[in-house]
Amino acid sequence: MSRFTILGAQGLIGSRLTAALARDGHEVFAPARESDLAQRPLGHVIYAIGVTWDFAARVFDTVTAHVCRLNEVLREARFDSLVYLSSTRIYQGLSGSVDENSELTVNPQRMGDLYNLSKLAGESLTLASGRATKIVRISNVFDGRDASDSFLPSVIRSAVTSGLVTLQTAPTSTRDYIALEDVVAMLPQIALEGRQRVYNLCGGHNISHAELARRLEALVPCQVRYAAGAVESQSPRISNERLRTEFGFRPAALFDCLPALIDSYRAQGELSTC
Repeated sequence: MSRFTILGAQGLIGSRLTAALARDGHEVFAPARESDLAQRPLGHVIYAIGVTWDFAARVFDTVTAHVCRLNEVLREARFDSLVYLSSTRIYQGLSGSVDENSELTVNPQRMGDLYNLSKLAGESLTLASGRATKIVRISNVFDGRDASDSFLPSVIRSAVTSGLVTLQTAPTSTRDYIALEDVVAMLPQIALEGRQRVYNLCGGHNISHAELARRLEALVPCQVRYAAGAVESQSPRISNERLRTEFGFRPAALFDCLPALIDSYRAQGELSTC
């Protein structure tokens, strides 16, 4: 068994990863946010500190989480390895198919690129630190216990509670999705056995809003409509071939999991009205 330190253990990924590692018999340290990490050996660190869907309202927190705290850990902490959790959002602005070696494009004048720039700064710092580190770029995580206001939970919650979903982006908009269970299963393997420095942890294919709407309307009595002036938000197809080749990775498909997700959010809605 191995020693792991989970930074960001209160978040969706960090909390589930902490529980899974402990259940599998690993030694797990989940320090509080402001803990001094220089005083003990940390083993294999998973850096899951991050700001997600609400980053635009928390710009300073975003940079602190993705870069500043990371800088302290890389400079001062004692660890065997570190995996920095990044995001496939950094591929925005590209088209066609992309992989871990694709050239990226960002524009600091676009507000949305603050997130991408901070993640890329974290990636660059991690790789340039001279220490045993890896990057994992994670796509849109889905899980029936995700209570956040990010895209997919909000859509399913609206469908099962009000029967009406209004999307702010066009039906041709696309996203890649990955099950939280797959993320939790792969991260320790990457930390302990990964031979590459950067991995895409994603479903490997895009789902349009129109496809998602059709599936939802077939499973739930609901109507999906689009806001006036809804713009297209396209994502490139993100390759997970590196994980498939190295680990035999076979991610769960969102549409196979959708009935269970709907049941989970429906149950949460019923409990909240009791």
